Amino acid sequence: MKSLGSIRRSFAPWSDPAAKPYISFENVTKRFGDFTAVNNLSLTVYEREFFALLGASGCGKSTLLRMLAGFDDPTAGRILLDGQDLRGIPPYRRPVNMMFQSYALFPHMTVEANIAFGLKQEGMPKGEIATRVAEMLRLVKLEQFAKRKPHQLSGGQRQRVALARSVAKRPKVLLLDEPLGALDKKLREETQFELMDLQQNLGLTFIVVTHDQEEAMTMADRIAILDKGEVMQVATPAEVYEAPSSRFVAGFVGNVNMFEGTVTDLSGGAASIRSAAGLDIMAHNAGAASAGNPVAFAIRPEKIKVSSRKPAASDINVAEGEIYDIAYLGDMTVYHVKLADGQVVKASSLNASRVTEDPLSWNDRAWISFSPDAGVVLTR
Repeated sequence: MKSLGSIRRSFAPWSDPAAKPYISFENVTKRFGDFTAVNNLSLTVYEREFFALLGASGCGKSTLLRMLAGFDDPTAGRILLDGQDLRGIPPYRRPVNMMFQSYALFPHMTVEANIAFGLKQEGMPKGEIATRVAEMLRLVKLEQFAKRKPHQLSGGQRQRVALARSVAKRPKVLLLDEPLGALDKKLREETQFELMDLQQNLGLTFIVVTHDQEEAMTMADRIAILDKGEVMQVATPAEVYEAPSSRFVAGFVGNVNMFEGTVTDLSGGAASIRSAAGLDIMAHNAGAASAGNPVAFAIRPEKIKVSSRKPAASDINVAEGEIYDIAYLGDMTVYHVKLADGQVVKASSLNASRVTEDPLSWNDRAWISFSPDAGVVLTR
């Protein structure tokens, strides 16, 4: 089987039938009065995995994190950590630490005192505390800021102090609730890679909650996409992007063009689809489609070619339209092409050279085309 997309690392215990999950949510439900935040949810996370919970506000991702940390109890179901049922175990007795978006640093304490606080509370000997704090400062590259207080640091530096304090106690699991939300875009992107390196160096299990798709795609080994307290799909970033399991997932992660239509023929795992837009589609990735039934054909903008001339090959996977809008993003140009039925299709083109071979402008007639293996057929 061909792999989908790029591979960040070979770590993939979920593919091993003999591997045992490190964290298990088993039919977990959480209600707050009449509101159901988490609905009969089951989910597994493996040791040393960088796992992301991704979803819009109110989907239940932070509630899952709080139940794992012990701040909330499930209404039904159970949560296991390394085979142990966590019900009844208070937060301070769980081998779990949580880092919040606000960082919650003590303003009157220095950087090193903030990092040492939890170790002192546990009664660790002074010599060991000094050694551990020095190790953490080296790890997050803040040795020269040890005597400063939080207000004397930048946002990114405060984030690293909070991170160092969170991992100083060597928890089995680190929970991160929107950890990079307070940082600007450039610093957030830099810190994502720092978090990945730190997680692998320490060998800990990280679970991050985020609504930022790019953040989850960059950092996580696997992503669980949540909606209204339910899991919609759990997969690697490449699988979520290239092989979404439903219309919801396809539309939630990245940009996508969706052609609704009906399957007219199935042959050898390929589907012929007559779209509502009048476009004849041949898709190699037919999935669970069956002849005569409605489906959606989902295709990413970068998989679509746009040109001023009609492709010579055939009339399959080809449509004519008008350039409705253009967005120049530096590394790429995104074209919005309006088809005859009014549907607007997004097609992106990489700006590999400074000179455009086939210049297109607003209101120009243009053709879109794509290969049969460029998209995926969705039945739900």
